[in-house]
Amino acid sequence: MTPPRPELPPGQRDLLSLRQSIDNINAALVHMLAERFKFTQEVGWVKATSGLPASDPVRESVQIARLRALAEESHLDPAFAEKFLNFIVAEVIHHHEQIASTGAVAVPVPDPAVDPGSAR
Repeated sequence: MTPPRPELPPGQRDLLSLRQSIDNINAALVHMLAERFKFTQEVGWVKATSGLPASDPVRESVQIARLRALAEESHLDPAFAEKFLNFIVAEVIHHHEQIASTGAVAVPVPDPAVDPGSAR
């Protein structure tokens, strides 16, 4: 049987609750990004086998404008949203270039010595 936990002050309880919510959102973001990258890798294969370039500046501009508008509607800094999308798009282009040149994307293999949870 586990010993009873001491009661936390109200501020601490609130902080723990808020942090748990943030942790849950972070986990959802990681899962959503993983799904997104599965699709963008398929796009990379289509581009590579069709002789299309890794980058599509017209689509990227349209997506940036769309994401900035969504950010404004959501009361999020549009500049931050644009930086976030640019970061993702840069990684996607890098993957597309890898697929075109090698036929694969290098995926890092977790090191259990560094992250014991990765061995599961």
